[in-house]
Amino acid sequence: QVQLVESGGGLVQAGGSLRLSCVVSGRTFSSSFMGWFRQAPGKEREYVAGIRWGVGNTFYADSMKGRFTISRDLSKNTVYLQMNSLKPEDTADYYCACSRYHSRSPPEFDYWGQGTQVTVSS
Repeated sequence: QVQLVESGGGLVQAGGSLRLSCVVSGRTFSSSFMGWFRQAPGKEREYVAGIRWGVGNTFYADSMKGRFTISRDLSKNTVYLQMNSLKPEDTADYYCACSRYHSRSPPEFDYWGQGTQVTVSS
């Protein structure tokens, strides 16, 4: 079992920044893959970025490259999502998730956090 707890969401003006955190606990492996997803009202859950827990390789959805940065701190068992130059269309609930292998598909992630809300005002 893996437990994930997100934090760091909030209200920010367009152009601003936020850093989301996801504290990971439980049975993880160096091969585990951590992903950030988001879901806006009325839309499907969307892949944002992912990172290999052990070696730290990072991956991004094409539309997120350049503005979002995923990272992890093994000493704190935490995955981060730094979001810069935020736009109103980034407004969504953001979720941290864990998969046994590299994936961008939500059904392939076994564990999910409760989500943290991000609202970007224009």
